[in-house]
Amino acid sequence: MEDKAIIALFWARSQQAIAETSAKYGKRLHQLSMNILHNYEDAQECVNDTYHAAWNTLPPQKPDFLFAYLARLARNASFDRYDYNHAKKRTATIVSLSKELECCIPASNEPERKSESVEIGAALNSFLQAQPKDMRRVFIQRYWYAQSIRAIAADCGISEGKVKSMLFRMRGKLKIYLEQEGITI
Repeated sequence: MEDKAIIALFWARSQQAIAETSAKYGKRLHQLSMNILHNYEDAQECVNDTYHAAWNTLPPQKPDFLFAYLARLARNASFDRYDYNHAKKRTATIVSLSKELECCIPASNEPERKSESVEIGAALNSFLQAQPKDMRRVFIQRYWYAQSIRAIAADCGISEGKVKSMLFRMRGKLKIYLEQEGITI
C-alpha cells in the first residue's frame, strides 16, 4: 500500500492504518529499535509506541515521507527506553557513537547550545546532501540507524576498514563544514 493511502487511513481513524503500517514498515522499525536497544522485547514495545504516537499525531501531521516520520518516532521512543534502562549507567554502545561525532558536532545538552540545535540540523542536512550517495548512506546507517560497522560493511558490500575510513573522512569534512558555517565546536 502506498504511503499516501496509509496516511489517509490514519486521517480516517481506521485501525487498518496500523496493520498496513506494520506490514510495510514493521521490520525496518523493529531493526532500528534493536540497533539502539539490543533487546527484542524493548524494541517491540518501542515499535508499538511508534504506532501509538503515529495514531495520535496523524492528524494533524501529514508527512511527505511516512517512513522518515515513523523512524523519528521510533528513534525517540528507543532512546527514551534506553535512557530509562540505563539510568545512572553509561554503556559503550551509545557512548561510542556519541564520541565519534563529538569532535565535529557540539554537545547540545548545554543551555546555550540548545538554540543552535535547529541550525546544526539544517547544516548537517545540507552537508549530507552534498555528499556522494554511498558516503551519505554509510553515515546515515551509522549515526541515524545506529548500525554496527560490520552490519554496514555487509549491507554495502565493502570491507569494515573502508567503512571506518569513510566515516573518519566524513567526520573530518563535517567538522570543517560546520566551522565554515559559523558553528563552533
